[in-house]
Amino acid sequence: MGGEQWQSWAQGAAYAMGMQTANVPYALLKYYQALDLDDAEAMLLLQLISFRQVEHNEFPTLEELEWRTGAAPSMIAARIQKLMKAGFIAIEDEQDPLTGVRYERYDLSGLYVKLGTVLASEQQERTKVVRKAEEAAKTQAAKEEDQQRNLFIIFEKEFARPLSPMECETISSWIDQDRYPEELILMALKESVFAGKLHFRYIDRILLEWNRNRIRTVDDARAYTQKFRQR
Repeated sequence: MGGEQWQSWAQGAAYAMGMQTANVPYALLKYYQALDLDDAEAMLLLQLISFRQVEHNEFPTLEELEWRTGAAPSMIAARIQKLMKAGFIAIEDEQDPLTGVRYERYDLSGLYVKLGTVLASEQQERTKVVRKAEEAAKTQAAKEEDQQRNLFIIFEKEFARPLSPMECETISSWIDQDRYPEELILMALKESVFAGKLHFRYIDRILLEWNRNRIRTVDDARAYTQKFRQR
């Protein structure tokens, strides 16, 4: 075969391969190991699918499968028996309604049922993870809401009166925008009581001063305040 003739034949073969394609279940490629299938068993299933779709051959012989897979007929037969026992495939006896001729075919519905079960399980696990994350977020939000509510109650006790909407907004801003820890806000409240300057502007100045000096914990605030008083 000449070079040009060979190239023409190769191009024709490539075109034919593009025209003759088998729709391989992606789930089989992805989950065959999860279904306890080895590479050879998965390939055998893929060959049965391709025989059916491309060649309209629903019952390829052991010799045909041998030529495709390179495995001995006895090995192929053993794999088929294993797949049948596991419920992946079955051999159905059919009769042509026109000719009355009886024939056998591989039934692959068991494979698709198992793949559907795996996909459903994966979706269920994904749903569980999403719900768990949503529940954790709700729990955290409820916890933060309870913390803010308790913080408001403590401030109202110290001020001996209900807080105004502006004062409630200030506390919320300290928590949500400034990200001050709750215990640090309470520490600033105590410092304002100790200094005899119980008003929100003074508390806010304390928090700003601590923030500028990178005070993040109550212990840091105590140490900073003690040094300040000593000076």
